[in-house]
Amino acid sequence: MDRRSLYDGLNQLEFKMEENLEQLTTMKETLLELVEKNTTLEIENQRLRERILEMNQKAHPQTTDEKQGLSQSKMNLEKIYEDGFHVCNLLYGSRREDDEPCAFCLDVIYSESKPSK
Repeated sequence: MDRRSLYDGLNQLEFKMEENLEQLTTMKETLLELVEKNTTLEIENQRLRERILEMNQKAHPQTTDEKQGLSQSKMNLEKIYEDGFHVCNLLYGSRREDDEPCAFCLDVIYSESKPSK
């Protein structure tokens, strides 16, 4: 290889390296912008979730408190009752007319379990 072609080869390599450095810098800046946007969106998303939870708790405070003390089976009975059916032993499975309350059903759902002897 003569000196001229060696010098031209080095110039081309230097030019390509400068182009690669510019691309790398651009990619790094773009990545930084994306990370900042992602972080901002995660924070906003978390705040929105907290706000929705807060609004739901304000809208249904009694229901949430009542359901926390219910067992899974009683929550299932409550769901059936809320769907308009009796869950008491007298009328079990029959539809409640006009969704009228039934004291027997409410007693089954919300009464304390009696220990068996």
